[in-house]
Amino acid sequence: MTVLASQAAIFYAEKGYSKLMDFLTENNPSTVFILVDSNTHEQCLTYFLQKLETTASIEVIEMEAGEEHKNIETCSGIWSSLSELEADRKSLIINLGGGVVTDLGGFVASTFKRGISYINVPTSLLAMVDASVGGKCGVDLGNLKNQIGVINQPEMVLIDSHYLSTLPANEMRSGLAEILKHGLIASETYWNKATNLEALTLEDLDGLILESIQIKSKIVTEDPTEQGIRKTLNYGHSLGHAIESYFLANPNKVNLLHGEAVAAGMIMATFLSNKICNFPIDKLENVTKSINSIFSKIDFDENDYKNILDLLKFDKKNSHGNINFVLLYDFGKPKMDVVVPNELLIKALDYYRKN
Repeated sequence: MTVLASQAAIFYAEKGYSKLMDFLTENNPSTVFILVDSNTHEQCLTYFLQKLETTASIEVIEMEAGEEHKNIETCSGIWSSLSELEADRKSLIINLGGGVVTDLGGFVASTFKRGISYINVPTSLLAMVDASVGGKCGVDLGNLKNQIGVINQPEMVLIDSHYLSTLPANEMRSGLAEILKHGLIASETYWNKATNLEALTLEDLDGLILESIQIKSKIVTEDPTEQGIRKTLNYGHSLGHAIESYFLANPNKVNLLHGEAVAAGMIMATFLSNKICNFPIDKLENVTKSINSIFSKIDFDENDYKNILDLLKFDKKNSHGNINFVLLYDFGKPKMDVVVPNELLIKALDYYRKN
């Protein structure tokens, strides 16, 4: 199965490895650099190399695992490694990993020698349905999410659900948050399929992943530089990112996975959608119940509100001093660039904590 995401082709399962071999043969990169983190080096690299039939010179570069390493210092280390290993403009980087690896690896490739080719091979559910698709790549600035980066398409994306067998349950749930987001912004039918977890088989999961990629790819193709409809892919991310950043910077809080924070953000965004856009109350209750049945409640209280809300000003959707939200009239019916009054934001935080 092939899906187009702007200019980047996305290939699924065995066809992906065949297309990767074709790419290597046709483009003859001077060196293939495989970027892994400490987890994917151990869990995924051997399997990937067994699939990689090429006479090209291969070098493996490893970074530390975890969001806390998604920063310019890690990039600098990788740039230095590339230089020491004599990478040139005909080199290729293959990012084998989750969202941190694909985000950071794409940024490293896009900026080394003013840009070299890269390919994403996502190994987490989150990266498969979100981070590796659409060409957004970059790093965090301190605890502020994705402040430094570019939009630059990979040569291709290779999706192989085999890698999901290496994931712990919390990482699978983190990816499921983005699948649920695609249901909210695109299709109530897809939302219902994604929340019917009791009946979910591995075959069903492959179908959900493919449909989720198709939803995102269609949006990215229509709006590659996020001037309009692509903003809907940030549903739940404004407050979700603020909570994630606050917890990342606070030594008294546990670090959250991206999907855990976004899941909470989606409940709050749907509450705001009900208050501002008349999103149906019964559907708000369904969204709240469904997300809370999958994700543990994030522990914060009223003393944390100001710090969380202060971080909203760093959201990438903001402009002209306004904090802009994506909200919904209904499933698949978004309203963009909504300015939400502070008193409603506080009520949204209250709603999440009490429901």
